[in-house]
Amino acid sequence: MAAFLFRRLCVAIAVALAVSVVTFILSHVAIDPALAVAGDSATDEDIAAIRDLYGFDRPLIVQYGDYLGRLVTLDLGTSYLTKRPVIDLIAERLPATSLLAVLSISFALLLSIPLGVLAAMKPNSIIDRIALTLAVTGQAIPNFWAGLLLILLFGVQLRWLPISGSDSLAHFVMPTIALGSFAMPALMRLTRAGMLDVLASDYVRTHRAMGLSERSILFRWGLRNALLPVVSLTAVQFGFMLGGSIIIESVFAIQGIGYLAWQSMTRSDMPVIQAIVLLVSLAYIVLTLLADLLNAWMDPRVRIAA
Repeated sequence: MAAFLFRRLCVAIAVALAVSVVTFILSHVAIDPALAVAGDSATDEDIAAIRDLYGFDRPLIVQYGDYLGRLVTLDLGTSYLTKRPVIDLIAERLPATSLLAVLSISFALLLSIPLGVLAAMKPNSIIDRIALTLAVTGQAIPNFWAGLLLILLFGVQLRWLPISGSDSLAHFVMPTIALGSFAMPALMRLTRAGMLDVLASDYVRTHRAMGLSERSILFRWGLRNALLPVVSLTAVQFGFMLGGSIIIESVFAIQGIGYLAWQSMTRSDMPVIQAIVLLVSLAYIVLTLLADLLNAWMDPRVRIAA
């Protein structure tokens, strides 16, 4: 297990460094940072002074070295617009996005796993057809459109829920459903497919022949093996919710990092955009690493194959 952990950590560190290089280069290619700081009305002399002041006229490799050194001390730079440290801006917005992501993935798992198991236990039944219909419908409807429909029904017509803001848990009900319903179909289909494979396997037939109950087979042998790929997909979906919540946060005016990213993109505030892209990428890396470790703990064959 220690060797497996070491290999996965080396891969994670290499990917993190590659992400930092890509985000740094893109932030300098997408827009002239000196022009972004100086503003559109700045003269050539102003822009030249900004380049000299911030060191934008130095070679990119030197600037990247400074950037990497600042990252080690958690210095993500300063916003061009607010002149505040980027890490403070993200720290203010991260709790709302994290809460939305946790609630959304929990909602998706609570629906997808039971539906997937029931559909696999009764293939081609009415339950299976309902589950597959829900999966296709959830995958086909864009989450922003689902959010707008929820606002019209529960916020405008019925007036049961607040339609914007993040002041209470009630404000997260509709965003959770809109964001979680997009992840639910893939998780449900993967659970169903995994359970079908497990229930048709030789060792399950052997346990049935030995007289074990279906409940014991399902929970002791079936779910543990069927959920291995679901763990990996859950990590990816959770990372997507952290990074892809920009649309849902914009629809429901939730003050999270997604909404902050959208505001920064409209104003070309590159340090903030760069920091958010890096943060979300690191979240993907950490979540994938944790999913690999959990799979290796649940199934020793994963450690041997790796």
